[in-house]
Amino acid sequence: MASCRVPLVLLACGSFNPITNQHMRLFELARDHMQSTGQYKVVGGIVSPVSDGYGKQGLVPAKHRIAMARLALQSSNWVTVDEWESQQPDWTETVVTMRYHYGRILKEYEQNRGMHSDSSRNFAPPSSPSPQLKLLCGADFLSTFKIPGLWLEDHVEELVKRFGLVCVSRGSLLPERAVHESDTLFRHRENIFLVREWVRNETSATEVRRALRRGLSVKYLIPDSVLEYIHQHNLYTEDSERRNEGTALRPLIKQAHQPIKSLDD
Repeated sequence: MASCRVPLVLLACGSFNPITNQHMRLFELARDHMQSTGQYKVVGGIVSPVSDGYGKQGLVPAKHRIAMARLALQSSNWVTVDEWESQQPDWTETVVTMRYHYGRILKEYEQNRGMHSDSSRNFAPPSSPSPQLKLLCGADFLSTFKIPGLWLEDHVEELVKRFGLVCVSRGSLLPERAVHESDTLFRHRENIFLVREWVRNETSATEVRRALRRGLSVKYLIPDSVLEYIHQHNLYTEDSERRNEGTALRPLIKQAHQPIKSLDD
């Protein structure tokens, strides 16, 4: 019965530099897939832009990325933008962001169970299953687990065991291979949901920024409201692309002192 379905919130972390139509499509594809399993009812989605401390070249200030994401999602009645991660003074590990949001979701769930009334995320008290939070990502995300120094092994273990992934295929990438080649991912494969995107969409924020720098049109790749914001604030110029140039990504610096092995060693 639908009432026995597990309430599920999808969380997408990333630069969103800028947010594109493809970013938003991931949520729709993931919701369709997860609800088609008969196990879940997707009750919310969260876009969580990374902090300025991430150090990625060309990353515009978080205030702009948050504003653009909010403009893009004005038409969504279930996906919201959360600025907690973006406001942290340093880059925050993905699993730490997951813990934060899951804590909020559980608190809201318990409060609404006590009140015997529906919450803003439509958790159904008092007898419904406890809600879950899963990380929404593209297929290219799984390959980052193999980059030495980028992930702590216990973080990957917690991410896929405690929370789980909803991974949407992108282009010619094969997420099944990434799961097969990693013992950690393979061990928790039942908590990794692979979603096939049959309508190909190769839009990337990198290509959007490149086109904008060159004065080319990006109409229909990003929402008109986002494009207007970019022009108003003169974002994604040759100067902005040099921001953080030559700077190592914060994860590699922050975790350099940790003994890390590739997950398929």
